[in-house]
Amino acid sequence: MNTHVRCSLAAIVLAALSMLTGCATTTVATTGELLMQPLCQPDATPVSAVIYWTPHWRVDQKEPALREAAALRGIHEFIGKTPCLTVTALDRLPTATDLPSDLELQRVARATSAQPDRVVLVAVRELGPRLTIGLPVLVEGGTEVLFQVRVLNLRTGETMANTQTVWRNGGPFVIKGVKTLDHDMSAALRSTLIPGTEAE
Repeated sequence: MNTHVRCSLAAIVLAALSMLTGCATTTVATTGELLMQPLCQPDATPVSAVIYWTPHWRVDQKEPALREAAALRGIHEFIGKTPCLTVTALDRLPTATDLPSDLELQRVARATSAQPDRVVLVAVRELGPRLTIGLPVLVEGGTEVLFQVRVLNLRTGETMANTQTVWRNGGPFVIKGVKTLDHDMSAALRSTLIPGTEAE
C-alpha cells in the first residue's frame, strides 16, 4: 500500500470518528473518611464555613495558571449555588509540598474576625480534559477533576472528613475541551460536600 493510499484511509477514519458523538456520563469515586452527612442541608439553617484552597498540580501539568483560574471560578460557582452554606472567607493557601495540619487550619480559622462552624480545605490536583485513543474503545474522553477535601468542626476540633475524589464526565466518543471546567469543579465539590442534592 503506497503512502497516498495510507493517508487517504487515515483521513477517512478520522472523518468518520469526527461524526460519532457519544453520550457523556458522570462517575464519582470518593475514598477516605467521608462526611457522615452533607456539609449543609438545603432546607435547614445555613452553616457558616471558611474555605481554604490550594492547587497541587503534578510537575508536568500543562497551563497551571489557566486551570487554577478555572478551579477558583468553580469554587465560587459552588458557593453561589449553595445557599445553605455561608462562606465567611475564601482564601488561597501558598503552594507547599505538604498540606497544613488540622491544628494549623484551626489556628488560622480562629484568627479570623468571624468564627465559622466549619473549616474546609480543598487541594486541587487535576482539572482538565482527558482523552484516550486505542483499544478497547477507539476514542474515549471527557473531563476530570481530582482533589482532596478536609472538613473540620471548628467548635469541637473534630475532623469530619478527609477524602480524595475523582470526578469524571465523559465516555466513548466524547471529546471535551476546557469550556466546562468551572462547572465541572463546582459539580465535583457538590458531589463530595453535599452528596445527593442538585444545584439550585
